[in-house]
Amino acid sequence: MLDIKNLYKTYGNFQAVRGLNLEIPKGEIFGFVGPNGAGKTTTMRIICGLLDATSGKVFVDGVDALKDTRILKSKIGYMPDFFGVYDDLKVTEYLEFYASIYNIKGEKSKKVCMDLLELVDLVDKKDFYVDSLSRGMKQRLCLARSLVHNPDLLILDEPASGMDPRARIEMKEILRTLKGMGKTILVSSHILPELAELCTSIGIIERGQVVVSGTVEEIMKKIYHTQTIRIKVIEKAEEALRILKEYPDLENINPVGNNLIEASFKGDEKYMSELLARLINSKIPVVSFNQLDGNLEDIFMKVTATVED
Repeated sequence: MLDIKNLYKTYGNFQAVRGLNLEIPKGEIFGFVGPNGAGKTTTMRIICGLLDATSGKVFVDGVDALKDTRILKSKIGYMPDFFGVYDDLKVTEYLEFYASIYNIKGEKSKKVCMDLLELVDLVDKKDFYVDSLSRGMKQRLCLARSLVHNPDLLILDEPASGMDPRARIEMKEILRTLKGMGKTILVSSHILPELAELCTSIGIIERGQVVVSGTVEEIMKKIYHTQTIRIKVIEKAEEALRILKEYPDLENINPVGNNLIEASFKGDEKYMSELLARLINSKIPVVSFNQLDGNLEDIFMKVTATVED
């Protein structure tokens, strides 16, 4: 769906984006992670045709985003990291205004707008003035605005910025619904644990380059070369430790709590299943046996520290 090759954006002697490469398949929710000034927003604005690139290639569903901007804008919905103030517009008037930009008018416009308000759970606010809405409601309305023309690709710059926990949960559910509708979503955020939970894959950008991308699990393997499992037993924790220490390729085998053991390994899922079978065959009463999810914050700190070094 999105293919970026060797993208550069230069302001005088400063390179905001330098040789950025990124590929996002259709149907992904892709998390764009990076510190302030790393080039996230610049890259997003170039993708949307709002900013000229210095050089490079950007393709959205096969469309040359740097040349065919008219076609491009029918395929992309953009939600910026700020929301303008509209003192004299009601919620429905606001959406209908943006629908008219895409030549959606009359009864079709009314239906599209009501469907979108239902999607973002704002039907009961349809006659409210936009400026009277809470921050979370404004963010959801802004997302609805970006969907009026039914784009294939959504570019969301900090969509949960300033939201309270309930509003962030509501936004995540909406994004999952959109993924289920076949939308491809590129989302940036500083709330790293939520990105790890929501996104199918992530890319970490630093100094204008994507330094690593993939699923959290894939990136963990690239950086740490191991995975971590946590095992909980009812009893016989000492015996379980003894068996694990005899097992090949297991490292850092440590008790971490009451009948809890963690260990690192370099194998695959087949390796995990063999290890679990060994414990069960040894009459160890295993309650749970889980591969721990990667910690996106740890990955981010590790990757950006490496780049700085």
